[in-house]
Amino acid sequence: MRFRQISLVLITTCLLANAGLAETPDWSKRALQRIANPPLGLPAVLEPKDNPATAEKIALGRKLFFDRRLSSNGTMSCAMCHIPEQGFGNYELATPIGVEGRSLKRNAPTIFNVAYHRTMFHDGRDNALETQIYGPFLATAEMANPSVGWLLQTISGLEDYWGLFEKAFGGPVNAKNLGEAIASYQRTVLSANSPFDKWQYGNQKAALSAVAIKGLKLFKGKAGCARCHIIKKDSAIFTDHKFHNTGIGVKGDIEKPADKSPVVVEISPGITVPLPRSSVDAVGEGHQKDLGRMEVTDRPTDLYRFKTPILRNVALTAPYMHDGSLTTLAQVVAFYNEGPTNALPPLHLNQTEQAALVEFLQSLTGDNIAELVEEARN
Repeated sequence: MRFRQISLVLITTCLLANAGLAETPDWSKRALQRIANPPLGLPAVLEPKDNPATAEKIALGRKLFFDRRLSSNGTMSCAMCHIPEQGFGNYELATPIGVEGRSLKRNAPTIFNVAYHRTMFHDGRDNALETQIYGPFLATAEMANPSVGWLLQTISGLEDYWGLFEKAFGGPVNAKNLGEAIASYQRTVLSANSPFDKWQYGNQKAALSAVAIKGLKLFKGKAGCARCHIIKKDSAIFTDHKFHNTGIGVKGDIEKPADKSPVVVEISPGITVPLPRSSVDAVGEGHQKDLGRMEVTDRPTDLYRFKTPILRNVALTAPYMHDGSLTTLAQVVAFYNEGPTNALPPLHLNQTEQAALVEFLQSLTGDNIAELVEEARN
């Protein structure tokens, strides 16, 4: 009798596992439709011919994106730096913290609309979503896996992944389909149909305030923002996909006099204490120089050049710049207004104009943020 009971349990478990494997969650089907029909204001998504999205790939990619077990010590996932509730970035830190508290030197970029990027990372060192994942997976300061083989072995040994790659790709996990799965999920994080889009592309003239419309005119005119953050007739990605020296890199690398003033540290919401700077410096890594695109190309002309970011949902993705050194949109506008480089002279915007520009930038927030967060956490 006992043997029969055990057999029934095993059979039931297998049936349930196979039933779960056969089911594709509804959210992934909706996400797949988003790739086929992007929100108002976005162009068509160009998918690789060898990796067309499917609901199964998307569901698997999300599972991988949130799995901490895929780091060397089981503590870090992609989503630890790209937090759905924080604009798929990390607004709590200028630069994120990786495995064992190791410091990164660059801000965590949002994955909103990453499907449209032609190159990945602030310095453009990778040119495809399918392959960019191996940088974070292997970087010592991020997820710190010792090798690709080690990572694949880890996934192969996790029972809850058994059958999932076979279902999505027709075979077991390998270096190619691992990247394809995560890229498939990331391509679904599309957000537009913002107040700007409704005004610009939906002929809803009440969608933007008078101040935001003034800000848009400044954006395209006097402020010159649209030279790099391009707005097209039928869609807007708000990037030229190029690399520019905005002056932030130079500013961050200039040697500053030693600051001996106390550091105000928030130990709980609303409660701060001053700590000696020496105490803070003792537990933190010093400033790391960042040469920008030059670290990829070795060309002196690329010194301090960084990729033009997509501005959609920019109000949700603080802090700003490649090093997270500016914490508000008002600070960003003020920085450019001062004329940070010879190529970027002062804008001569008054306070009212700067405020209008900020209001326009706030109008770029898509209307499906809650949906994307829900899908991420479903």
